[in-house]
Amino acid sequence: MSVRNKAGTVPLASEPVSRYLWLKLSLLAVCVLASGLSCPAVTPQKPTASPVPDNGQVALFFTGNELGALKPCGCFGGQLGGLEKRGSIFRRVEPARRLIIDTGDLVAGDREQDLIKFRILLEAYGLLGYDLVHLTSRDTEPAARLNLQADGDRPYEIISPAAGQEAPRSQRFVKQLATGAGTIAVNVATLDLRQSSIDRTADVFPQGAAAKAINVLIVSDAADKTIQDLVAAAPPALDCIVYPAQADEPQLFTGPGERPLVFSVGRFGRHICRLNVNASGPTGEIALGFEDIPVVASLPEEPALVQLYRFYQQLVKESNLLRDYARIPLPDDLTYVGSKACEKCHEYEYGQWATKAHADAFATLERVGSDYDPECVVCHVVGMEYAGGFITAQETPHLKNVGCENCHGPGSEHAGTLGQAPTVEPKMACLQCHTPEHSAGYAGHEAEFLEKIVHWREP
Repeated sequence: MSVRNKAGTVPLASEPVSRYLWLKLSLLAVCVLASGLSCPAVTPQKPTASPVPDNGQVALFFTGNELGALKPCGCFGGQLGGLEKRGSIFRRVEPARRLIIDTGDLVAGDREQDLIKFRILLEAYGLLGYDLVHLTSRDTEPAARLNLQADGDRPYEIISPAAGQEAPRSQRFVKQLATGAGTIAVNVATLDLRQSSIDRTADVFPQGAAAKAINVLIVSDAADKTIQDLVAAAPPALDCIVYPAQADEPQLFTGPGERPLVFSVGRFGRHICRLNVNASGPTGEIALGFEDIPVVASLPEEPALVQLYRFYQQLVKESNLLRDYARIPLPDDLTYVGSKACEKCHEYEYGQWATKAHADAFATLERVGSDYDPECVVCHVVGMEYAGGFITAQETPHLKNVGCENCHGPGSEHAGTLGQAPTVEPKMACLQCHTPEHSAGYAGHEAEFLEKIVHWREP
């Protein structure tokens, strides 16, 4: 199986997606859900933007390493990211003077939820005006399962390192951008250093091209090659290398004026990299400027992308991902009984817990429509990872919210013996949910967070 597009053919594995999932994802093209939710418009509403002045400058925008982060979880304020906010950044530059590229690693795995996210991301890239989407080797499996070769009408091109090729000749993308003094060609190619060496790109980016050009290489897997290795072996015509991300924030690895310029785009869609290309200098040389643009919460949202995310939430709900969540059996036939069962013997503690934010944790998901998303729900309920734990709000309402058994362990034996038997593992640790991604202020402030949930008598 292969993905065929204007840039070439991408070889893919052949494992078909389930008929049920493919039917649901196909609704993105049909534009109507059974519930009446309509698909987003083809063209998002454009926010007010200031175009680049007529000074010969064009802009190349880079994103990548989404790893399924469609938008921030919203568990705390000031989080970066969100597909619905990118358009306001891209549209600061008029389409004739910009190129928008995603460098790949769209999702983190190949579960059913990852496949839904993969398809949603591809739809979002079309709405946002992307020109090019690069699929890494990790993207080819979900691409194959979603039968991407059927998507001949997508508004962007797809490239990917072709297995078995020594040079990415058939996987080059070219776009002409308008400047104040004519046009400039942007050539983009991809390379997997596990299969080939960077000096082979000399055939793709020949030196001494007739017209002004910027040559960009996306490295999908650096193998054991360091940045110094790449710079030393890069052909003279190569202007820019996009290196695989190893940090959440973008990183610029070369100094001002150095060629090739080497950078990474960061992870989880929290930042957008912008290369400002000035082709109208007095010497005629092309100057590159690097800019890291954080996707901050104050940026305006585009209605079409907001609607697309709601569509994603509806697909997740219709997929019954909560009920199908893989659960680990508990030892000794233990089960979860819910916090209310603890009140009989621990009235004071229960009363205090009921006033804390943990006791209202599930409602925070209901308010934003994420109460059917297992990636969110797991940290807002009791025991979802285990048999006998939370399933859905309808089937196990007594296990909603972060309750006694999250920290103290399943309580069936303890409650059944009126406290004679102690609670046992599994018990959750705070850091399982208070991660840097979901609780940025937790690390270093553990004592302050603990004060917020005190529900016991001291000492």
